[in-house]
Amino acid sequence: MHAHLLLTACLMAVPSLAREFLLSSIPLHDPLTEHYPVPHNTIRQSKPCFLIGNTVLPAETQKIADALASSITCDTSTTTIGSVPDVRTPTGLSFSSISFATSPLSPLQFALSNFATSSPLASTNLDLFQQRLDLYLATEAGVRSEAGNLAIKLPKFFLAFQVARIKTAQGVEIEEPGQTVEHLLGKVRSNGKGEDKALLDEVERLAKVLQ
Repeated sequence: MHAHLLLTACLMAVPSLAREFLLSSIPLHDPLTEHYPVPHNTIRQSKPCFLIGNTVLPAETQKIADALASSITCDTSTTTIGSVPDVRTPTGLSFSSISFATSPLSPLQFALSNFATSSPLASTNLDLFQQRLDLYLATEAGVRSEAGNLAIKLPKFFLAFQVARIKTAQGVEIEEPGQTVEHLLGKVRSNGKGEDKALLDEVERLAKVLQ
């Protein structure tokens, strides 16, 4: 308070030009507040384009969605499952071009028919399979965001299973326990209980082919 009165008195005592100089040198903001964090409600982060609903996602699904947000784009003129837009990878591969949802085949039959690996296994295009998996992961997150039917989980887990097999054959280290061939085989089993036994037996056979 005393400092403000002193400054006012000083300004009154100097010519107008000097007064303007002094005023221009006074900081407009308290420097003590410059290092305060920005209030949380002023930070705006747009959610991934494929999360069209308001249902809270499981933490792992949200983590995956956030990781895919920078690479997956959406064609909002076309939907695939529910209200989820058709998603695309940077190379232009779209979910609609590999969607199980429009096929007359069962989810596992579709996956086995459309996501077969090359022989030898190590010669399979890992990047292509990873892109396919990313499209299924993004679409599943979108379906979950509007609390939709999760039939997509079976072909998604089969794709993840195939990616794990290819990585194993190519000598690519799998660091996450949940992404190993054995673990993902269990996921295909548990999500494919209504599938034909012959199809499940084929997945069991594939789990043993890792070269």
